[in-house]
Amino acid sequence: MILISILLIILCCIIIWRASDGFEAASEYLGRNLSDGVRGATINAIGSSMPELFTTLFFLFVLKDKDGFSGGIGTTAGSAIFNGMIIPAVVILVVVLKGLTSYVEVSKKVLLRDGISLLICEFVLIFLLGGSSLNWIHGLVLMALYAGYSIYMLSSMNSVEGEEEDNEEEDDEDGEESAGFFMSLITLDLEPIFIKDKINSKSGWSLLIFAMLIIGSACLLLVKSCEWLGEELNISIYFIAVILASAATSVPDTILSMKDAKKGNYDDAVSNALGSNIFDVCFALGFPLFLFTIIYGPIEMSIETVKNISELRILLFILTFVAFIIYIAKRKMGIISAVLLILIYIIFTVYILGRSVDLEWASQISKTLQSIDAIVDTFRFWK
Repeated sequence: MILISILLIILCCIIIWRASDGFEAASEYLGRNLSDGVRGATINAIGSSMPELFTTLFFLFVLKDKDGFSGGIGTTAGSAIFNGMIIPAVVILVVVLKGLTSYVEVSKKVLLRDGISLLICEFVLIFLLGGSSLNWIHGLVLMALYAGYSIYMLSSMNSVEGEEEDNEEEDDEDGEESAGFFMSLITLDLEPIFIKDKINSKSGWSLLIFAMLIIGSACLLLVKSCEWLGEELNISIYFIAVILASAATSVPDTILSMKDAKKGNYDDAVSNALGSNIFDVCFALGFPLFLFTIIYGPIEMSIETVKNISELRILLFILTFVAFIIYIAKRKMGIISAVLLILIYIIFTVYILGRSVDLEWASQISKTLQSIDAIVDTFRFWK
């Protein structure tokens, strides 16, 4: 059963990866009038973060209450750490190793805008989710936070010219040479199914919605597979979600950022990762929490669940801050920056694995993180 669960998780990764090509084509067209990294932080980020939203929804509504919420926050927080470390590192390595450039330079405006916004959102998450009971107000505050960020992004962007209209037909020949509707469906080559001649708003939205349905189905299977694996290994679903579910749901973010980087759109490549994190922390967690508690009432969490998610929130903020320093320390990010980011993620993964089997050194780090949360708790005035 362990092997089957692992194979199913891998299958989910492949399905999400294939369907993300449809995301990329649709979001690129629908966000053609956005500029200054705004497309990466909004359209691309929302589209590629649908797996996190679906997975959190399914964790809550399939597993229910404390197990579901711990799996959901494990997925969103783990995905945020993956996005913040691995995606920028992959972007750098792809363009450098392919010889496209020797470094990646991202606009300081984009880094400061999205990086500071992300840190604020993560701080609010730490401050907001205190105690053992969660209700719809917590979800509403998180969603409102994302709404404020989106309004700011769209209102502050510069106008762009419509130069991308010329690019609409560049993939037409690929569509004409496809092996037919059935083969395209089997291989999840979604573009030829929805884009016959050239992409327009109708076909773009149809492609985006269908890709979302495919990814949503894969996320449901992912949740069940994580549950089965946790039961077989006798490990909390929280730890499975933080490592495996978060990495699987981050596939679209990674692919979109890689494609943007290959085109030289470094602002979009990095802002997609940071914008996805903001979406994950605020909406992909807030909306399922709001919806679930409106229907079923407050979520009452066990002491162990409160402990796990409180330390994860603190760790998320610390690692994001460290990554932010790496982003802005130098104007140009090269191989050294990529290696540092990957090393941070490896350390995080080793820590989570150590916590899952109660290793002494991991428990000591956990106590330190808990003490930080205890200090924050003294400022939670509503308790």
